[in-house]
Amino acid sequence: MIVLSRNNLISLLKMNDVMNVIEIAFNELAQGSALIPPRTIINIEKENGSMLFMPSYLSKSGSLAIKSAGMYKENPKKYNLPTIMASLILLDHKTGEPLCLMDGSYITAIRTAAASGLAAKYLAREDSTTIGIIGAGVQAETQVLAMMQIRPIKKILVYDIISDKIKSFISSLSEKVSCGFEAVKNPDNLLEKSDIVITSTTSKTPVFTGTKLKPGTHISSIGWVGTNGRELDTYTVEKCKLVVDTMDGVLSESGDILIPIKEGKITKDHIWCELKDLTSGAKKGRTSNKELTLWKSVGLAIEDAATAQLAYQKAHEFGIGTPIHLYE
Repeated sequence: MIVLSRNNLISLLKMNDVMNVIEIAFNELAQGSALIPPRTIINIEKENGSMLFMPSYLSKSGSLAIKSAGMYKENPKKYNLPTIMASLILLDHKTGEPLCLMDGSYITAIRTAAASGLAAKYLAREDSTTIGIIGAGVQAETQVLAMMQIRPIKKILVYDIISDKIKSFISSLSEKVSCGFEAVKNPDNLLEKSDIVITSTTSKTPVFTGTKLKPGTHISSIGWVGTNGRELDTYTVEKCKLVVDTMDGVLSESGDILIPIKEGKITKDHIWCELKDLTSGAKKGRTSNKELTLWKSVGLAIEDAATAQLAYQKAHEFGIGTPIHLYE
């Protein structure tokens, strides 16, 4: 068994490679060869935290994994630790032997972005050159890097309620990509210039006014997950062609979709399709340059399994990772 740190994963995983294995995983889901049991949640009330356990299995790819993600709101203040602590174990699907323990937070960030990029391949206009990102937190950078794999991005506009986050985001990303950056003071102003809009926030209330979206915009909403809040207003959801990672996931966890349903503005039939329907060719994505499109993701465990297997294979190829011997 080997251990892969965050820095190991950063050196091993390239966005284009991750997008390729994520597409294979969604095709397996379309073919019925993916197994995704319901996630298990354990609340640790006295510590104001909770643990989520997410297993998955891709039988054709032979990838078997389980991710644990802890959400502890007091971590930064009490222990100087991140709010979310995640780890992932990749197992040998033939024997059950643990093959690799790795940082689950980076796996989550890059696989979430890869799925967004994959969705945008089918939903964003071919001539999209400008990204507007609302929420310059941990997911924002990988989201932008994924979009740059599939569209000729020349400019990135950034908004966050914390100005220091905008500065650090631009500073970090400008070392990795060659394009222009602009800090924006109002998220609605960002819409006027953006071909692709990414919302990556923890906001429980809509972060922009949907009526200000310009025709042809693609929106990638990957932030707030929960039934008691939403990043997007009802107008946006109602007017967009809506594609999701899974129907079951968004209809049980996404306030962005559930609130407009409760308001009677849409029904579940408003969901155009799941991502597997696009990757398999069962459904078409964008059909005109004026169409508004929306990708809503709550996360899917097969994305973790596919990305973990890729990381393990690359680690063996390059001789990276710390070996440990559990059974000696």
